Amino acid sequence: MPTTLGEALSVLEELKGDAVPIAGGTDLMVSWPERFIEHERTYLDLSGLDELRAHRWTEDALEIGALTTFWDIVRDPQAAREMPILVDAARTVGAVQIQSRGTWAGNIANASPAADGVLSMMALDAVVELAGAEGVEEVHLDELYLGYKQMRKRADQLITRVRIPRRTLEFQSFVKVGSRRAQAITKIGLAITRSDAGWRVVASSMAPTVKRCCAIERMLDDRVPVDGPGGFAAAIGSDVSPIDDIRTTAVYRESVMARVLFHELARVCPWICAGGDSV
Repeated sequence: MPTTLGEALSVLEELKGDAVPIAGGTDLMVSWPERFIEHERTYLDLSGLDELRAHRWTEDALEIGALTTFWDIVRDPQAAREMPILVDAARTVGAVQIQSRGTWAGNIANASPAADGVLSMMALDAVVELAGAEGVEEVHLDELYLGYKQMRKRADQLITRVRIPRRTLEFQSFVKVGSRRAQAITKIGLAITRSDAGWRVVASSMAPTVKRCCAIERMLDDRVPVDGPGGFAAAIGSDVSPIDDIRTTAVYRESVMARVLFHELARVCPWICAGGDSV
């Protein structure tokens, strides 16, 4: 249990990346009773790194420390005013007990394709800070994932903070479709924003990673007319690759994603006909 970031990075370098960093440990606790292989691993407990605990607002960004919990953001009234999709996402991550331990950085590092926190942060153009023995680098969150559970993060690097730019957001929407509102893994997740940087559409549980949907974004930026959910079908097929699994089917995912997009966007986009197919 290191007490400084420098000490933590030294341990990672010394163990050549074999130590597993943990913060809230919520995913580890779920798998602990059945996955005995986890008992043999070496864990680097980051809970003593107070320098990474706080989040702060600067003139141009929200900086979320690696130990900032979901509940920290839920309780922040400024987050509710400026970036409500962060609060909406945080409230769907497990129950309050999980929200008060689980961290935003841990949600990124866990690399689940159903990660609710990653979904909302990616729609806000978050940038991830990675610290290692060779220095600090920054990676845009939408460029971090290479495949299922694969990242542009070396084993000797730690996520130290996440920076989200402060912009005038004309539209924000977070939608989680699951067996219930919270304490359930997402079947289809969507986060949509519009700012002076353009539209951002991000999907979860629709590909091996949380995925930014560039074809749909181009449709919205170009104001391509859509007269029903089916109008998004081609773009969805280009952007994501849903599968059948124990939670639902690929056909269901594609259909519901199209209907959620249509329902959310018809309210704010005049080129999307609100009188189209039934939603």
